[in-house]
Amino acid sequence: MPAAYESSLEYAQAQDQIDTLFPFRERFLFPQHRGEDVRYFCGNSLGLQPKSVEYLMNKELRDWARHGVEGHFRAGYPWFSYHHFFSERLAKLVGANKEEVVAMNALTVNLHLLMISFYRPSGKRYKILMEAGAFPSDQYAVESQVRMHGYDPEDAIIEITPQAGAHTIEDADIINGIKEAGDSVALVVIGGVNYYTGQFFDLEGITRAAHSVGAYCGFDLAHAVGNIPMNLHDWNTDFACWCSYKYLNSGPGGVGGVFVHERHGNDPKVPRLAGWWGNEESTRFKMQKGFVPQRGAASWQMSNAPVFNMVAHNAALDIFEKAGIDNLRQKSIHLTGYMEYLLQQITHLPFEIITPSEPSRRGCQLSMLFAEKGKEVFDALTQNGIVADWREPNVIRIAPVPLYNTYEDCYRLYEVLLGC
Repeated sequence: MPAAYESSLEYAQAQDQIDTLFPFRERFLFPQHRGEDVRYFCGNSLGLQPKSVEYLMNKELRDWARHGVEGHFRAGYPWFSYHHFFSERLAKLVGANKEEVVAMNALTVNLHLLMISFYRPSGKRYKILMEAGAFPSDQYAVESQVRMHGYDPEDAIIEITPQAGAHTIEDADIINGIKEAGDSVALVVIGGVNYYTGQFFDLEGITRAAHSVGAYCGFDLAHAVGNIPMNLHDWNTDFACWCSYKYLNSGPGGVGGVFVHERHGNDPKVPRLAGWWGNEESTRFKMQKGFVPQRGAASWQMSNAPVFNMVAHNAALDIFEKAGIDNLRQKSIHLTGYMEYLLQQITHLPFEIITPSEPSRRGCQLSMLFAEKGKEVFDALTQNGIVADWREPNVIRIAPVPLYNTYEDCYRLYEVLLGC
């Protein structure tokens, strides 16, 4: 933690003055509180709306009105190939080749589609290993998948838990758990960043361990994409999926995305559910029998792109392209460190920060676990124009997002806590 951090408004404002990413804040719309922008720390739940969304949405509406069905080929962004506009930008965010990613569906839908391809239990290899305390939707998806194959979740699902007295899971415990389960493991599914604690896992090491026992490995990157740079291709990860409405600022229910490593995406023998938008593009409109998967992750598509749903995604990814994920990560480390420093100055409230302190083990979220009065503190933040996130039973999640949060935002939150 830099020794230069100071708990003063002057320090915070000085940091904002030298922050080269500060202007990106002006690209977003902020909810209002008593006539002023709120201090918005909830981008880990729903990101802010880019100002350009309205213009781009109206453009698509005009193209629909002007062209009708011909908009599939004549629109400014032709709808037939709309999903292609995202591939290169998404690939940069997750460290992939552009053929290995595609924007489609929603997160849990994509997780199910990918598990159909990569959870193929046989003989004694039928178990799925995951972290305890995963987001409920992931738990439900895994439970239903093992039941569909005739297994009992109590037997077929291995959950790795924190050590006694700890709140986060050691990466070594996940890796050792995989090795101990050995050839009983068919699939490892981990949330890249745990939604509750904000812990970022060693995805490369986990992938390597899964492959060492002959298992596939996939990740739910809902809280990682747009938050932490990744290298899924080089890590040899089999698959991943994510949503776009958190750090990617693509609107409530925004289109999700998937990564499928090229060794699988370019292998037509890998089983997948077939839909016409996953079929080879050059023959798609011949309307013939016989699914011929196109190369890459795009072959997992089922239906044509939901264009209006994707408009915000297009706007948001333009912002990421201009800001650069590595630049955002550099600011995130320092800004989150400053927020952590300020929280550590609060000694009169009964909470502890359960997010790992090492920058390499977290993104921009800090989770405050309260022994008591947590909801009262959360309500006080809300009443003072601070938007944070409450998670039962006793956690306040704070996400200083580098695209639009400032050092002064962090200081103003600290001020409210001082008065609680």
